[in-house]
Amino acid sequence: MKPTRDAISAQVAAALEEDLGSGDVSAELIRADRTCTARLVTRQTGVLAGTDWVDAVFEQLSGQCRLEWQSSNGDRVQPDQLLCTISGPARAVLSGERTALNFLQLLSGVATRTAHYVSAVAGARARILDTRKTLPGLRTAQKYAVTVGGGYNHRMGLFDMIMLKENHIAAAGGIAGAIKQARARFPDIPIEVEVEHLDQLDQALSAGPERIMLDNFSLDDLKDAVQRASGKAILEASGGITLDSIGSIAATGVDEISVGELTKNIEPLDLTLRVVE
Repeated sequence: MKPTRDAISAQVAAALEEDLGSGDVSAELIRADRTCTARLVTRQTGVLAGTDWVDAVFEQLSGQCRLEWQSSNGDRVQPDQLLCTISGPARAVLSGERTALNFLQLLSGVATRTAHYVSAVAGARARILDTRKTLPGLRTAQKYAVTVGGGYNHRMGLFDMIMLKENHIAAAGGIAGAIKQARARFPDIPIEVEVEHLDQLDQALSAGPERIMLDNFSLDDLKDAVQRASGKAILEASGGITLDSIGSIAATGVDEISVGELTKNIEPLDLTLRVVE
């Protein structure tokens, strides 16, 4: 889900405050009435994501900046491709350069990596999910970029889905007890149970959660789990998923595969912004 305009504005405002502090002393060397035009170009193949954050950067710095986008969120871009032309007060263009690039490079990197994972399971039923392994303060932005790359969002936080992990289960006295307590306390919130072996899977299936996470299951156990579940719950494979392994995991018939690497240890898309006049 795309963040609201207000949410994007707040993320950009925080980033600009962090970068500008008491003022851009380098940009102050440029005459206040000087204008310029800059070209935003990609140096690398990828999927573009984050144009709204770039728009917000220059909108907050100056209402006189004009951005002409040649590409849109979700477009596949190629090296040396012109993405956007930015015109306006030179001070604003120079001050916003790094913050704008930081957002666009990061989010495009997330979208690009997600697209690689989605492509790797083409033809299988499994959907690719993100996780909560995101940069603090940028979760909504990164999760939006995942959807741009063709993936899907798992829970946004600790509030919109009950996730019963081993410590929750131990404290509640077992899987059945944990699910019973969850149903009683939050009847309208979906429940997911994490299981680590097939015996726990059987216990979870008997208790009836909406979702079951299969944590670090072998391929053979994943196939067995799909047969045992037989549509009784959504099965999510998780744990150490890589591009090399995800195709085989998807072939087992699981419904979803969650991948922390979609939003963690991201390689930003290589972009550049150069003043041309």
